[in-house]
Amino acid sequence: MSLEKIIKIDQIEIVGDYKAIQVRTATVVTDDGVELSRSFHRHVLNCDADISGEDAEVQSVCNAVWTDEVKAAYQTHLDSQTPLGE
Repeated sequence: MSLEKIIKIDQIEIVGDYKAIQVRTATVVTDDGVELSRSFHRHVLNCDADISGEDAEVQSVCNAVWTDEVKAAYQTHLDSQTPLGE
C-alpha cells in the first residue's frame, strides 16, 4: 500500500472585462496508482494582486493578460465605486 497525495494546478481561466484569473488546484490521493479521492480549491486574482507567491505558470498568464490598459481600466472601475455606507 503506497498512499500518495498530489497537489497541482489543473485549470487557469481568464474571466471578465478586467481579466480576473481563476486558479483551480486539484488535490488527488492515490493508492498504488489508483485514485481514491479528488478535491478542488479555487482562488481568484485581480490585476492589483501580488502574484509573487503564485506558481510560475500562473504568473506567466497574469503578466500576459494584465496589460497597462487592463490595469488602468480596473483602477478606473475601482475609483468609480461608492464606498459602503455613503
